Amino acid sequence: MSSSADDWPGRRIDMAAYGRDLARRRAEIEAETGAPLAVPRNSGARRTESKKALLAEIDRLAAARGFRW
Repeated sequence: MSSSADDWPGRRIDMAAYGRDLARRRAEIEAETGAPLAVPRNSGARRTESKKALLAEIDRLAAARGFRW
């Protein structure tokens, strides 16, 4: 059985409109606070060993190509 976007029963999100709305909301918050919106990074404290290994391999491959992802 093949699947396509036409078969999706859920709600569709217009990513361009979502991006514009997100930028607008961030600008509103920055205008109110006078500072850029501070979004905390994921600490990664609950990562599984397999996820840690995957991320380490990605980091190693990226470093071998001269960049940090």
